[in-house]
Amino acid sequence: MDVKESTLEAVRILSEKLGKDIIVLDIHEVSVIGDYFVIATGKNQNHVKSLSDYVEEGLAKKQIYSKQVEGYANANWILMDYGDFIIHLFDADSRAYYDLERIWRDAKSYTDEEFLRS
Repeated sequence: MDVKESTLEAVRILSEKLGKDIIVLDIHEVSVIGDYFVIATGKNQNHVKSLSDYVEEGLAKKQIYSKQVEGYANANWILMDYGDFIIHLFDADSRAYYDLERIWRDAKSYTDEEFLRS
C-alpha cells in the first residue's frame, strides 16, 4: 500500500468514527518530513483517545504501524507518526490554539471528502 492509500485509509477511519473537521495537508512540496498531515478534532479527550485507538487498530489490520505516538496520556493533542504521513488529533481548544492549518498554509489543503475523492 502506498502512502496516499495509507493516508486515505486513516481518513476513512476517522470519518467513520466521527472525527470532526478532518483535513489533509499535502506537505510533500513544502517539507521533507513527510507527504501528508491528517488533522482531526475530537469532541472531548475521551473521543480524541478513541480516535487514536481506532486509527491504530484499523491501520494495523492493513499492516501499517506507527513509528511513534505522543500525547496520548493528556489527549489534548495526539500525534501519530506513520513516517510518510502524520496524524494530528486535537480537542477543539488545542486545535484552535496550535492552528496547524495556518502554520502550514503553503501546503495544499483538502477536506476529508475532497481527499477521499482524489
